[in-house]
Amino acid sequence: MNNSQDRQRSAHLRSQLAALAARLLAEDGISDIARAKRKAARQLGLPENAALPDDAEVEAALRAHQRLFHEEEQQARQQQLLSIAARLMTVMQRFNPYLTGAVLDGTAGRYPEIDIQLFADSAKDVEIFLLNENLCFRHSTPRTERAEAVLTLVADEATVNMVIYPRTEERVSFRTRDGRPRARAPLATVRRLLAEAAAVSR
Repeated sequence: MNNSQDRQRSAHLRSQLAALAARLLAEDGISDIARAKRKAARQLGLPENAALPDDAEVEAALRAHQRLFHEEEQQARQQQLLSIAARLMTVMQRFNPYLTGAVLDGTAGRYPEIDIQLFADSAKDVEIFLLNENLCFRHSTPRTERAEAVLTLVADEATVNMVIYPRTEERVSFRTRDGRPRARAPLATVRRLLAEAAAVSR
């Protein structure tokens, strides 16, 4: 097999892996892209050291999958999740909330998690505030060492992760696992996205 054929086979395999990982994210309750890629590789019988598609490839495949198979369902879910996020961000305004993750980029699957970044003097301040608001929560393991804590709660059957950072980090540019800038949106942007989603569903 020559180099051209090797490249074609490798590109085809990456495409297969990205498509399968996208389906797992959209339909099987997996929310972590790295986990979806590993599971897809196992299902295709690939060795552990196989080259995997990057996160951006999987996200593109996920959007294509959702447009092709679940467009109306996806639009309704996106509107609902943005509404929940906007409501909670309004409540949490004193902690400068930002929406991030799959709900912001429109790729949230059937078992979504809403990720909201908060910036506070201490995680304890957020805990006390939530208790005073009669919002029940549990502690989750932070996905990054920069986060002070993650408080997870359930709102309208959606899982919401309040990821708490020091207030001094609000102006820091966070990055995804593969080095891309991590998009985030303040409340005003979330309200605009919600209005746009509502207009599409009419």
